[in-house]
Amino acid sequence: MTLAEPAPLPRAGVGSFPARAPERARGPLASVLVANAVSGCGTTMTLMAIPWFVLQTTGSATQTGLVAAIEAVGLVLSSVLGGPLVGRFGAKRVSMASDLVAAVAVGLIPLLHAANGLPIWQLVVLAMVLGLSRAPGDTARYSMLPGLTELAGTTMERAASGYDGAGRATRMLGGPLAGSLIALTGPPQVLVLDAVTFLFSAMVIAVGVRGLDTERPERRHYFAELREGLAYLRSDRLIAAIAGMIAVTNALDSATITVLMPSYARDVLHSSVALGMIIGVFGACALTGTLVYGWLGHRIHQRRLLFTTAFILVGPVRLLIYTVDPGLPAILLVVAVAGFAAGSINPLLAVVEYGRIPVHIRSTVIGAIGACALVGMPLGALLGGLAVETWEVHLTFAAGGLIYLCATLCPLVFPIWRQMDAR
Repeated sequence: MTLAEPAPLPRAGVGSFPARAPERARGPLASVLVANAVSGCGTTMTLMAIPWFVLQTTGSATQTGLVAAIEAVGLVLSSVLGGPLVGRFGAKRVSMASDLVAAVAVGLIPLLHAANGLPIWQLVVLAMVLGLSRAPGDTARYSMLPGLTELAGTTMERAASGYDGAGRATRMLGGPLAGSLIALTGPPQVLVLDAVTFLFSAMVIAVGVRGLDTERPERRHYFAELREGLAYLRSDRLIAAIAGMIAVTNALDSATITVLMPSYARDVLHSSVALGMIIGVFGACALTGTLVYGWLGHRIHQRRLLFTTAFILVGPVRLLIYTVDPGLPAILLVVAVAGFAAGSINPLLAVVEYGRIPVHIRSTVIGAIGACALVGMPLGALLGGLAVETWEVHLTFAAGGLIYLCATLCPLVFPIWRQMDAR
Protein backbone atom coordinates (compact mmCIF):
# COMPACT_ATOMS: atom_id res chain seq x y z
CA MET A 1 0.00 0.00 0.00
CA THR A 2 1.36 3.45 -0.90
CA LEU A 3 0.67 6.77 0.70
CA ALA A 4 -1.43 7.76 -2.29
CA GLU A 5 -3.92 4.97 -1.64
CA PRO A 6 -6.73 5.62 0.84
CA ALA A 7 -6.46 3.31 3.82
CA PRO A 8 -9.51 1.04 4.21
CA LEU A 9 -11.17 0.60 7.55
CA PRO A 10 -9.94 -2.10 9.95
CA ARG A 11 -11.70 -5.42 10.33
CA ALA A 12 -14.27 -6.02 13.03
CA GLY A 13 -12.61 -6.67 16.36
CA VAL A 14 -9.56 -4.53 15.53
CA GLY A 15 -11.13 -1.13 15.93
CA SER A 16 -13.56 -1.37 13.04
CA PHE A 17 -16.98 0.00 12.21
CA PRO A 18 -19.18 -0.31 9.14
CA ALA A 19 -17.65 1.40 6.12
CA ARG A 20 -20.64 3.74 5.91
CA ALA A 21 -22.09 4.72 9.23
CA PRO A 22 -25.69 5.87 9.11
CA GLU A 23 -24.80 8.91 11.18
CA ARG A 24 -21.76 10.55 12.66
CA ALA A 25 -20.94 9.45 16.21
CA ARG A 26 -18.13 11.14 18.08
CA GLY A 27 -18.73 9.57 21.49
CA PRO A 28 -16.53 6.46 20.98
CA LEU A 29 -13.65 8.56 19.62
CA ALA A 30 -13.99 10.97 22.54
CA SER A 31 -13.94 8.04 24.98
CA VAL A 32 -10.70 6.71 23.53
CA LEU A 33 -9.17 10.19 23.73
CA VAL A 34 -10.20 10.49 27.39
CA ALA A 35 -8.89 7.02 28.21
CA ASN A 36 -5.59 7.78 26.51
CA ALA A 37 -5.36 11.03 28.44
CA VAL A 38 -6.01 9.46 31.83
CA SER A 39 -3.72 6.51 31.15
CA GLY A 40 -1.03 8.96 29.99
CA CYS A 41 -1.37 10.90 33.22
CA GLY A 42 -0.85 7.73 35.23
CA THR A 43 2.14 6.74 33.12
CA THR A 44 3.74 10.17 33.61
CA MET A 45 3.28 10.03 37.35
CA THR A 46 4.71 6.51 37.40
CA LEU A 47 7.74 7.59 35.36
CA MET A 48 8.46 10.21 38.01
CA ALA A 49 7.41 8.38 41.16
CA ILE A 50 9.21 5.05 40.63
CA PRO A 51 12.68 6.52 39.88
CA TRP A 52 12.30 8.95 42.79
CA PHE A 53 11.15 6.07 44.99
CA VAL A 54 14.24 4.02 44.11
CA LEU A 55 16.59 6.98 44.57
CA GLN A 56 14.99 7.79 47.91
CA THR A 57 15.03 4.25 49.27
CA THR A 58 18.39 3.07 47.87
CA GLY A 59 20.35 6.22 47.00
CA SER A 60 21.68 4.38 43.92
CA ALA A 61 21.45 5.71 40.37
CA THR A 62 22.54 2.27 39.14
CA GLN A 63 19.58 0.53 40.80
CA THR A 64 17.31 3.27 39.48
CA GLY A 65 18.55 2.56 35.97
CA LEU A 66 18.16 -1.19 36.54
CA VAL A 67 14.49 -0.87 37.52
CA ALA A 68 13.81 1.39 34.53
CA ALA A 69 15.64 -1.03 32.23
CA ILE A 70 13.60 -4.01 33.43
CA GLU A 71 10.34 -2.12 32.86
CA ALA A 72 11.54 -1.23 29.37
CA VAL A 73 12.36 -4.91 28.66
CA GLY A 74 8.77 -5.80 29.51
CA LEU A 75 7.54 -2.98 27.29
CA VAL A 76 9.60 -4.23 24.34
CA LEU A 77 8.45 -7.83 24.76
CA SER A 78 4.79 -6.86 24.99
CA SER A 79 5.15 -4.61 21.94
CA VAL A 80 6.33 -7.54 19.83
CA LEU A 81 3.98 -10.17 21.21
CA GLY A 82 0.92 -8.05 22.01
CA GLY A 83 -0.02 -6.89 18.50
CA PRO A 84 -1.70 -10.14 17.39
CA LEU A 85 -3.62 -10.21 20.68
CA VAL A 86 -5.52 -7.12 19.56
CA GLY A 87 -6.66 -8.86 16.39
CA ARG A 88 -7.50 -12.05 18.28
CA PHE A 89 -9.39 -10.70 21.29
CA GLY A 90 -10.44 -7.22 20.16
CA ALA A 91 -9.03 -3.77 20.82
CA LYS A 92 -11.54 -2.89 23.54
CA ARG A 93 -10.87 -5.99 25.64
CA VAL A 94 -7.11 -5.71 25.32
CA SER A 95 -7.15 -2.01 26.27
CA MET A 96 -9.19 -2.69 29.40
CA ALA A 97 -7.09 -5.69 30.46
CA SER A 98 -3.88 -3.73 29.98
CA ASP A 99 -5.02 -0.91 32.26
CA LEU A 100 -6.26 -3.33 34.92
CA VAL A 101 -2.93 -5.18 35.06
CA ALA A 102 -1.05 -1.86 35.24
CA ALA A 103 -3.26 -0.76 38.14
CA VAL A 104 -2.44 -3.94 40.08
CA ALA A 105 1.31 -3.71 39.39
CA VAL A 106 1.57 -0.06 40.42
CA GLY A 107 -0.71 -0.48 43.43
CA LEU A 108 1.34 -3.36 44.82
CA ILE A 109 4.50 -1.22 45.08
CA PRO A 110 3.33 0.99 47.99
CA LEU A 111 1.43 -1.95 49.51
CA LEU A 112 4.47 -4.23 49.64
CA HIS A 113 6.70 -1.34 50.69
CA ALA A 114 4.51 -0.76 53.73
CA ALA A 115 4.41 -4.51 54.49
CA ASN A 116 8.04 -5.60 54.13
CA GLY A 117 10.11 -2.68 52.86
CA LEU A 118 9.93 -3.93 49.23
CA PRO A 119 13.24 -5.65 48.44
CA ILE A 120 14.76 -4.67 45.14
CA TRP A 121 13.92 -8.05 43.53
CA GLN A 122 10.21 -7.51 44.20
CA LEU A 123 10.37 -4.03 42.69
CA VAL A 124 12.12 -5.47 39.62
CA VAL A 125 9.35 -8.08 39.20
CA LEU A 126 6.62 -5.44 39.47
CA ALA A 127 8.50 -3.20 37.02
CA MET A 128 8.56 -6.08 34.53
CA VAL A 129 4.80 -6.67 34.94
CA LEU A 130 4.14 -2.95 34.51
CA GLY A 131 6.21 -2.91 31.32
CA LEU A 132 4.40 -5.97 29.97
CA SER A 133 1.04 -4.33 30.61
CA ARG A 134 1.64 -1.05 28.79
CA ALA A 135 2.21 -1.82 25.11
CA PRO A 136 -0.91 -3.97 24.42
CA GLY A 137 -3.17 -1.19 25.71
CA ASP A 138 -1.34 1.48 23.74
CA THR A 139 -1.50 -0.65 20.58
CA ALA A 140 -5.19 -1.39 21.12
CA ARG A 141 -6.21 2.26 21.50
CA TYR A 142 -3.97 3.25 18.58
CA SER A 143 -5.56 0.57 16.40
CA MET A 144 -9.07 1.85 17.17
CA LEU A 145 -8.29 5.29 15.77
CA PRO A 146 -8.91 4.92 11.99
CA GLY A 147 -12.39 3.36 12.38
CA LEU A 148 -13.36 5.83 15.09
CA THR A 149 -12.14 8.69 12.91
CA GLU A 150 -14.33 7.53 10.02
CA LEU A 151 -17.31 7.16 12.32
CA ALA A 152 -16.78 10.65 13.74
CA GLY A 153 -16.45 12.18 10.26
CA THR A 154 -13.16 14.00 10.82
CA THR A 155 -9.70 13.94 9.21
CA MET A 156 -6.87 11.62 10.20
CA GLU A 157 -4.58 14.59 10.96
CA ARG A 158 -7.09 16.01 13.42
CA ALA A 159 -7.91 12.67 15.03
CA ALA A 160 -4.23 11.75 15.41
CA SER A 161 -3.49 15.20 16.83
CA GLY A 162 -6.44 14.88 19.21
CA TYR A 163 -5.26 11.46 20.33
CA ASP A 164 -1.71 12.63 20.95
CA GLY A 165 -2.88 15.96 22.36
CA ALA A 166 -5.21 14.31 24.87
CA GLY A 167 -2.31 12.29 26.22
CA ARG A 168 -0.03 15.30 26.27
CA ALA A 169 -2.60 17.42 28.10
CA THR A 170 -2.72 15.10 31.09
CA ARG A 171 1.02 14.42 30.95
CA MET A 172 1.39 18.18 31.19
CA LEU A 173 -0.61 18.08 34.42
CA GLY A 174 0.81 14.77 35.61
CA GLY A 175 4.38 16.03 35.83
CA PRO A 176 3.78 19.02 38.14
CA LEU A 177 1.16 17.08 40.09
CA ALA A 178 3.53 14.17 40.69
CA GLY A 179 6.40 16.48 41.61
CA SER A 180 4.28 18.38 44.12
CA LEU A 181 2.75 15.24 45.60
CA ILE A 182 6.15 13.58 45.92
CA ALA A 183 7.35 16.60 47.90
CA LEU A 184 4.21 16.70 50.07
CA THR A 185 3.38 13.04 50.63
CA GLY A 186 6.17 10.90 49.19
CA PRO A 187 6.42 8.52 46.20
CA PRO A 188 4.32 5.65 47.68
CA GLN A 189 1.21 7.82 47.96
CA VAL A 190 1.68 9.04 44.38
CA LEU A 191 1.79 5.45 43.16
CA VAL A 192 -1.58 4.78 44.81
CA LEU A 193 -3.04 7.64 42.77
CA ASP A 194 -1.37 6.20 39.65
CA ALA A 195 -3.24 2.92 40.18
CA VAL A 196 -6.54 4.81 40.37
CA THR A 197 -5.88 6.53 37.02
CA PHE A 198 -5.39 3.17 35.28
CA LEU A 199 -8.63 1.84 36.77
CA PHE A 200 -10.49 4.93 35.57
CA SER A 201 -9.06 4.53 32.04
CA ALA A 202 -10.35 0.95 31.88
CA MET A 203 -13.79 2.10 33.03
CA VAL A 204 -13.97 4.82 30.34
CA ILE A 205 -13.25 2.29 27.59
CA ALA A 206 -15.77 -0.18 29.04
CA VAL A 207 -18.57 2.38 29.16
CA GLY A 208 -17.81 4.72 26.27
CA VAL A 209 -16.65 2.44 23.44
CA ARG A 210 -19.69 0.38 22.59
CA GLY A 211 -20.15 -1.89 19.58
CA LEU A 212 -16.45 -2.03 18.78
CA ASP A 213 -16.06 -5.74 19.55
CA THR A 214 -19.61 -6.92 18.98
CA GLU A 215 -18.52 -9.15 16.11
CA ARG A 216 -16.28 -12.07 16.87
CA PRO A 217 -12.64 -11.18 16.20
CA GLU A 218 -10.99 -13.14 13.43
CA ARG A 219 -9.21 -16.19 14.86
CA ARG A 220 -6.07 -16.09 12.79
CA HIS A 221 -3.10 -18.14 13.91
CA TYR A 222 -1.14 -16.05 16.39
CA PHE A 223 2.35 -16.78 15.05
CA ALA A 224 1.23 -16.58 11.42
CA GLU A 225 -0.03 -13.04 11.94
CA LEU A 226 3.10 -12.18 13.92
CA ARG A 227 5.32 -13.42 11.10
CA GLU A 228 3.30 -11.50 8.50
CA GLY A 229 3.56 -8.28 10.47
CA LEU A 230 7.31 -8.64 10.96
CA ALA A 231 7.77 -9.48 7.27
CA TYR A 232 5.97 -6.29 6.30
CA LEU A 233 8.18 -4.28 8.62
CA ARG A 234 11.27 -5.67 6.88
CA SER A 235 9.84 -4.92 3.43
CA ASP A 236 8.86 -1.28 4.00
CA ARG A 237 12.19 0.54 4.14
CA LEU A 238 10.74 3.86 5.29
CA ILE A 239 8.84 2.33 8.20
CA ALA A 240 11.94 0.31 9.10
CA ALA A 241 14.08 3.48 8.97
CA ILE A 242 11.61 5.31 11.23
CA ALA A 243 11.65 2.45 13.73
CA GLY A 244 15.46 2.35 13.69
CA MET A 245 15.84 6.07 14.28
CA ILE A 246 13.26 6.07 17.06
CA ALA A 247 15.08 3.11 18.67
CA VAL A 248 18.15 5.28 19.16
CA THR A 249 16.30 8.40 20.28
CA ASN A 250 14.05 6.45 22.66
CA ALA A 251 17.11 4.86 24.27
CA LEU A 252 18.47 8.35 24.91
CA ASP A 253 15.07 9.59 26.11
CA SER A 254 14.79 6.63 28.47
CA ALA A 255 18.10 7.48 30.09
CA THR A 256 17.14 11.16 30.23
CA ILE A 257 13.69 10.73 31.77
CA THR A 258 14.36 7.88 34.19
CA VAL A 259 17.88 8.71 35.41
CA LEU A 260 19.47 11.93 34.14
CA MET A 261 16.67 14.38 34.88
CA PRO A 262 15.82 12.96 38.34
CA SER A 263 19.54 13.00 39.20
CA TYR A 264 19.91 16.57 37.89
CA ALA A 265 16.83 17.72 39.80
CA ARG A 266 18.11 16.12 43.00
CA ASP A 267 21.78 17.13 42.78
CA VAL A 268 21.68 20.48 40.94
CA LEU A 269 18.16 21.92 41.30
CA HIS A 270 17.56 20.20 44.67
CA SER A 271 13.83 19.94 44.06
CA SER A 272 11.31 17.40 42.82
CA VAL A 273 8.95 20.34 42.20
CA ALA A 274 11.45 21.73 39.66
CA LEU A 275 11.46 18.39 37.88
CA GLY A 276 7.67 18.46 37.78
CA MET A 277 7.76 21.99 36.35
CA ILE A 278 10.14 20.93 33.59
CA ILE A 279 7.93 18.00 32.61
CA GLY A 280 4.81 20.16 32.88
CA VAL A 281 6.15 22.95 30.66
CA PHE A 282 7.29 20.42 28.08
CA GLY A 283 3.85 18.82 28.14
CA ALA A 284 1.97 22.12 27.87
CA CYS A 285 3.99 23.31 24.89
CA ALA A 286 3.84 19.87 23.25
CA LEU A 287 0.06 20.01 23.57
CA THR A 288 0.07 23.40 21.86
CA GLY A 289 2.28 22.05 19.08
CA THR A 290 -0.02 19.07 18.63
CA LEU A 291 -3.09 21.28 18.33
CA VAL A 292 -1.34 23.51 15.79
CA TYR A 293 -0.40 20.45 13.73
CA GLY A 294 -3.99 19.22 13.90
CA TRP A 295 -5.11 22.57 12.52
CA LEU A 296 -2.48 22.96 9.80
CA GLY A 297 -1.06 19.47 9.30
CA HIS A 298 -3.05 18.61 6.17
CA ARG A 299 -1.50 21.65 4.46
CA ILE A 300 2.11 20.69 5.23
CA HIS A 301 3.86 18.97 2.31
CA GLN A 302 7.45 18.98 3.62
CA ARG A 303 6.91 16.35 6.29
CA ARG A 304 10.55 15.24 6.28
CA LEU A 305 11.85 18.75 6.98
CA LEU A 306 9.31 19.29 9.75
CA PHE A 307 10.13 15.90 11.28
CA THR A 308 13.90 16.55 11.27
CA THR A 309 13.68 20.10 12.61
CA ALA A 310 11.36 19.05 15.39
CA PHE A 311 13.63 16.20 16.44
CA ILE A 312 16.73 18.42 16.54
CA LEU A 313 14.96 20.79 18.92
CA VAL A 314 13.55 17.94 21.01
CA GLY A 315 16.83 16.03 21.28
CA PRO A 316 20.24 17.71 20.98
CA VAL A 317 19.13 21.21 21.91
CA ARG A 318 17.12 20.07 24.94
CA LEU A 319 19.82 17.74 26.30
CA LEU A 320 22.80 20.03 25.81
CA ILE A 321 21.23 22.89 27.78
CA TYR A 322 21.74 20.88 30.98
CA THR A 323 25.52 20.81 30.47
CA VAL A 324 25.94 24.51 31.26
CA ASP A 325 23.67 24.85 34.35
CA PRO A 326 21.85 27.95 33.05
CA GLY A 327 19.29 27.96 35.86
CA LEU A 328 15.69 26.84 35.98
CA PRO A 329 14.16 29.79 33.98
CA ALA A 330 16.50 29.21 31.01
CA ILE A 331 15.90 25.46 31.15
CA LEU A 332 12.16 26.02 31.10
CA LEU A 333 12.49 28.31 28.05
CA VAL A 334 14.45 25.72 26.07
CA VAL A 335 12.11 22.96 27.19
CA ALA A 336 9.13 25.06 26.04
CA VAL A 337 10.54 25.39 22.51
CA ALA A 338 11.44 21.69 22.42
CA GLY A 339 7.98 20.74 23.64
CA PHE A 340 6.24 22.79 20.95
CA ALA A 341 8.39 21.08 18.31
CA ALA A 342 7.66 17.65 19.78
CA GLY A 343 3.92 18.19 19.38
CA SER A 344 3.98 17.47 15.65
CA ILE A 345 6.11 14.29 15.72
CA ASN A 346 3.65 11.63 16.88
CA PRO A 347 0.61 12.71 14.81
CA LEU A 348 2.83 13.12 11.74
CA LEU A 349 4.12 9.57 12.17
CA ALA A 350 0.57 8.31 12.72
CA VAL A 351 -0.55 9.77 9.38
CA VAL A 352 2.41 8.15 7.60
CA GLU A 353 1.84 4.75 9.26
CA TYR A 354 -1.92 4.64 8.69
CA GLY A 355 -1.38 5.55 5.04
CA ARG A 356 1.14 2.75 4.39
CA ILE A 357 0.32 -0.27 6.56
CA PRO A 358 -2.27 -2.79 5.28
CA VAL A 359 -5.31 -2.89 7.51
CA HIS A 360 -5.43 -6.63 8.22
CA ILE A 361 -1.99 -6.58 9.90
CA ARG A 362 -2.12 -3.04 11.24
CA SER A 363 -2.14 -3.88 14.96
CA THR A 364 0.68 -6.42 14.53
CA VAL A 365 2.85 -4.03 12.52
CA ILE A 366 2.18 -1.18 14.94
CA GLY A 367 3.23 -3.46 17.79
CA ALA A 368 6.37 -4.47 15.90
CA ILE A 369 7.21 -0.82 15.17
CA GLY A 370 6.77 -0.06 18.84
CA ALA A 371 9.03 -2.93 19.82
CA CYS A 372 11.76 -1.83 17.42
CA ALA A 373 11.44 1.72 18.64
CA LEU A 374 11.65 0.64 22.27
CA VAL A 375 14.33 -2.02 21.99
CA GLY A 376 17.09 0.37 23.06
CA MET A 377 15.26 1.70 26.11
CA PRO A 378 16.43 -0.94 28.63
CA LEU A 379 20.06 -0.46 27.62
CA GLY A 380 19.63 3.31 27.60
CA ALA A 381 18.23 3.39 31.13
CA LEU A 382 20.90 1.03 32.45
CA LEU A 383 23.79 2.83 30.76
CA GLY A 384 22.36 6.17 31.87
CA GLY A 385 22.56 5.10 35.51
CA LEU A 386 26.10 3.78 35.11
CA ALA A 387 27.21 6.90 33.23
CA VAL A 388 25.88 9.26 35.90
CA GLU A 389 27.82 7.43 38.61
CA THR A 390 30.96 7.14 36.44
CA TRP A 391 31.11 10.44 34.58
CA GLU A 392 28.61 12.59 36.52
CA VAL A 393 25.42 14.00 35.09
CA HIS A 394 26.72 16.95 33.00
CA LEU A 395 29.10 14.88 30.88
CA THR A 396 26.39 12.25 30.41
CA PHE A 397 24.01 14.92 29.08
CA ALA A 398 26.72 16.11 26.65
CA ALA A 399 27.38 12.60 25.30
CA GLY A 400 23.65 11.95 24.92
CA GLY A 401 23.11 15.23 23.07
CA LEU A 402 25.82 14.48 20.50
CA ILE A 403 24.53 10.96 19.82
CA TYR A 404 21.02 12.39 19.49
CA LEU A 405 22.25 14.89 16.90
CA CYS A 406 23.78 12.17 14.73
CA ALA A 407 20.51 10.18 14.81
CA THR A 408 18.27 13.12 13.97
CA LEU A 409 20.28 14.10 10.88
CA CYS A 410 19.51 10.75 9.18
CA PRO A 411 16.35 11.99 7.38
CA LEU A 412 18.45 14.64 5.63
CA VAL A 413 21.15 12.18 4.59
CA PHE A 414 19.40 9.01 3.36
CA PRO A 415 17.09 9.20 0.28
CA ILE A 416 14.51 6.73 1.60
CA TRP A 417 13.21 9.41 3.96
CA ARG A 418 11.95 11.45 1.01
CA GLN A 419 8.98 9.09 0.88
CA MET A 420 7.61 10.86 3.95
CA ASP A 421 6.58 13.69 1.65
CA ALA A 422 4.55 11.43 -0.67
CA ARG A 423 0.76 11.58 -0.51
